[in-house]
Amino acid sequence: MIGDLDIALRIAAAGILGGIIGYERQARHKSAGLRTHILVSMGSCLIMILSINIYGTVEGLTNADPARLAAQVVSGIGFLGAGSIMKEGLTVRGLTTAASLWVVSGVGLAVGSGYYLAAVVTTALVFITLTVLTKVEHRVCTIDTVTLAVTAANQPGQLGSICSVLGQYGISIVDVKIEEHDPLVIILAIKLPPDRSVPDTIASILGVSGVIEVRREC
Repeated sequence: MIGDLDIALRIAAAGILGGIIGYERQARHKSAGLRTHILVSMGSCLIMILSINIYGTVEGLTNADPARLAAQVVSGIGFLGAGSIMKEGLTVRGLTTAASLWVVSGVGLAVGSGYYLAAVVTTALVFITLTVLTKVEHRVCTIDTVTLAVTAANQPGQLGSICSVLGQYGISIVDVKIEEHDPLVIILAIKLPPDRSVPDTIASILGVSGVIEVRREC
């Protein structure tokens, strides 16, 4: 059984660790920021504590698994993660924020179980990943990627048709942004294979039905 004072300390610690990760997301103006990460971390911690204490009251009287209640956090956090992704419309933006919410729930569970070192180390590594590696990733993408603005008719399957053509030539899609207008404007960040040039790629996209214009942004 976990005492009242220890419960309060664990929930407070979970809130602080979740806030560290949430602060980074808030600073980048993401859909899930400081408050969301703190709430997820503290809620996960509380559920883990409840799992342990409830099992302590029935230990020896039943074969109940104390991990079953806490296990629902892992699957339940998917709803919040999906919400942070869908908030950006049809783009893939928000995936990192969804992953950070998932990790924060794990941090809360770890604190609730008393694994403070694991929670602190995970929080530190996540913060480093979100801050330092973001800059490294941005530099790499700036060097290796080409950004194209595709103007096309707003019709079903338009993005899929364009992506299919790119896939045929081994072109990797790094990022996609879609503006819901008529005509449709699709911003594609792509990586070209060594045997493919930008003019050839533009010509291939122009060959897709419904595509009106393709211009290089950078």
